[in-house]
Amino acid sequence: MILALYKPFGVLSQFTQEHPSHRTLAEFGFPTDVYAIGRLDRDSEGLLLLSDEARWNDRLLNPKHAHPRTYHAQVEGEVTPAALAKLSSGIDLGDFKTQRCEAKSLHPEPVHPPRDPPIRFRKSVPTSWIRLTLTEGKNRQVRRMTAAVGFPTLRLVRVSIGALTLDQLDLAPGNWRELNSNEQAKLLSS
Repeated sequence: MILALYKPFGVLSQFTQEHPSHRTLAEFGFPTDVYAIGRLDRDSEGLLLLSDEARWNDRLLNPKHAHPRTYHAQVEGEVTPAALAKLSSGIDLGDFKTQRCEAKSLHPEPVHPPRDPPIRFRKSVPTSWIRLTLTEGKNRQVRRMTAAVGFPTLRLVRVSIGALTLDQLDLAPGNWRELNSNEQAKLLSS
């Protein structure tokens, strides 16, 4: 069984509550014995998969499979072609250098459900959106990458894993459902 959740902002990708004020996956009523395949940090939103089958974890997360994950990042400032080129070619983040990825500016900006709470709005500082497709997933990697090129991430939404997209699933933040066989096949195609 494999489940897809539209993880809302402010929820940890774990079932254990370590602090009383932190929301976790335990509140969503999942079947027993499922666990998150990968993570989205508390400040990120979007597609999160869960399963009770270990094979999915290896197939979707092991770097040898180079499985793509696509994110929409709303960043502070008007992103430049030079910053996109740096993101695409790999960024030295000190403890590791990121692999090459696809980085593109999004025009028009994507439509996502409102975030609760909304991102901060500053009248004098514009924002822009970037689409990043990665085949690796280190801790807070997208946020660290955009900050390294001078455009801090304000909002981050994972919009696809493999060829499976949030739009295809038609899930609202906080909703989940089991994937059918066609949707599972999309996870493995890229």
